[in-house]
Amino acid sequence: MGPGSAAGRRRRAGRWRRAAPAALVSCAVALPLSAAARPVVPAPPPAVLAAPAADTLTDAYAANRANAAEAARMAEAHGDRHRAAADRSLAGPSRQLLAFDGRGAGLVTEVFGDLAHADHVAVLVPGSDTGIDTYGRFRAAALALHRQLAAQAPEGTRTAVVAWLGYETPGTVSTAVATTGRADEAAPGLRALVDDLRGVVGPRADMALLCHSYGSVVCARAAAGLDVTDIALVGSPGTGADSVEDLRTGARIWAARGADDWVEHVPHLSAGLFGTTVGFGTDPVSPAFGARVFDAGDGGHSDYFDAGSLSLTNLARIALGETPEVTHD
Repeated sequence: MGPGSAAGRRRRAGRWRRAAPAALVSCAVALPLSAAARPVVPAPPPAVLAAPAADTLTDAYAANRANAAEAARMAEAHGDRHRAAADRSLAGPSRQLLAFDGRGAGLVTEVFGDLAHADHVAVLVPGSDTGIDTYGRFRAAALALHRQLAAQAPEGTRTAVVAWLGYETPGTVSTAVATTGRADEAAPGLRALVDDLRGVVGPRADMALLCHSYGSVVCARAAAGLDVTDIALVGSPGTGADSVEDLRTGARIWAARGADDWVEHVPHLSAGLFGTTVGFGTDPVSPAFGARVFDAGDGGHSDYFDAGSLSLTNLARIALGETPEVTHD
């Protein structure tokens, strides 16, 4: 069929849909764009809690649910019904919130499963444009992983998933998304989370970081000396490091990119511009980086945690330590 046919037009439209997000990110690399201002929503300060332990998790969950409920009341009084609804959902009686901060875009750390007795813990780190207002899609990924772990784990193996929205994520089209600045700010918080989780599960549990998109930059900046067994980078624009060795970690480093992920078209460069460094250098799925590249199937940038997908199956294998079972690209 010729380029003027319906099939040809669909192919061109598909190429545009894949290339357009990459073009936007490329513009962010090349031009000093300003992030859109986020509306100020009133909320109480976070609950003041001691470092979590296995026997204090229930109290911590309850305190953070109460804080989310108060944040919902304040958002409702402010006239922000969308934020109020999101906060009320987080305050639900079944939610296991290890941390909550309703101020600004919002921060949430939520646990799925019995963390205190887990043999394997998977920590999800999200990418750009994730906050309380968009938390539902991140939570859906964590739930899908939790179900997949339960389905794949050997009998008697206990698992937990921790969804860590513990940093202010950059906007997709902004200067922040093209630099390591937000990731450098986030890295101490991720290290602190891992330390806190170790305080709960002790040394017996394996822990893996599963890092999506800009979240892979955060994981890379936090990786040095981190007490985790595996770090998986999916849909990564790069990490700011030239190679696995530069991460200075004993963890196994994995990388994958779906066949339809637009991030493939983001330039893998790193250069000084306007007093900062833009771009993230070596492609994590390239041989030069040195990661263990695994098969993520045919999905796009938002599909890595889709139920039934090859990428989710392989991510669960990584989190369970079933490394010989991971299929490679």
